[in-house]
Amino acid sequence: MKQHFAPGQLDRRGFLMAGAVTLGALGLSTLGFAPRAFAQGKSLSELTLGVATYRGQDSYFFEDAGTADTPYKVEYAEFAGGNLIVEALASGSLDVGGMSEIPPIFSLQSHRQPRLIAVLQGDVNNQVFLVPNESSVESIGQLRGKRVGYVRSTTSHYFLIKALKEQGLTMNDITAVALTPQDGFSAFQSGQLDAWVIYGVFIQLAKFRSGARVLKTALGYLSGNYLIAARPKALEDPLRRQAIQDYIQREARTLEWINDNPEPWATKSARLLGVDKAVFLDMHNQRSQPSKIIAVSEQAIASQQEVADLFFDAGVLSERLDVSPLWERNFPLLAL
Repeated sequence: MKQHFAPGQLDRRGFLMAGAVTLGALGLSTLGFAPRAFAQGKSLSELTLGVATYRGQDSYFFEDAGTADTPYKVEYAEFAGGNLIVEALASGSLDVGGMSEIPPIFSLQSHRQPRLIAVLQGDVNNQVFLVPNESSVESIGQLRGKRVGYVRSTTSHYFLIKALKEQGLTMNDITAVALTPQDGFSAFQSGQLDAWVIYGVFIQLAKFRSGARVLKTALGYLSGNYLIAARPKALEDPLRRQAIQDYIQREARTLEWINDNPEPWATKSARLLGVDKAVFLDMHNQRSQPSKIIAVSEQAIASQQEVADLFFDAGVLSERLDVSPLWERNFPLLAL
């Protein structure tokens, strides 16, 4: 039996993952589950897998996709952000969860690192610079001296630094305002921001409610990589490791169903998140690429290293960090 526990209200990561993780054609029609890996069904039936989720994420659609019949129990816990998932993995209260490239980087400084076992490549058009509809700003370079909202230590922060750097600017050349997504939305709607770097469903809300204009998307700036992380001790247990592998396969199949069924997905997402269905259909239609779960690669590791290096160069990190120890390079996604 699956249980969802919700310690907090929906916030930035819930919206982000609803937009970034649950969209896209996976092209995984040959991906199957692993019956041979679960020959000892009795043992698996006694195992409970702790999985992090976000409101409206793919875990809410397992029944719809026909992937809910796990040979082990699943206990879900909703989280507000990837940094909290990292902490829960480190404490032993979770086995597996998803996040952007950024939270594991900061875990290196606390020596509470998860193991990164797979990559979900998703949409990057769901992260943008927004400006008011009447704004005269037509380029990132014209933001010099302007009030720009962003979300600290997230992909929003990274996108802002990288886009400014491309124009020969730094955070010191703008009036950077670190805000939560909810506070940023209020500030943007009330005219207190000249631009807002934000992600997920907030983009559509600002577009639909105030006619906000997209100045630039993150296409070409962000990798679109969302990382699947596991508790190191869980991977040392062969049975639990197999359950994690199976769960990721089911997640991939669920995402495939979502892509093939945008109408029912949008309808259910609207009910779960309390947002109009049109918002989710727009997210689906505006995506930059299909989503797919892929194995760890040197390219994925290099992408996360680029994020860490940029944060160090910008003074967000106090030391230059090597991300390679975070990664489990030989975690199989397909069982034979």
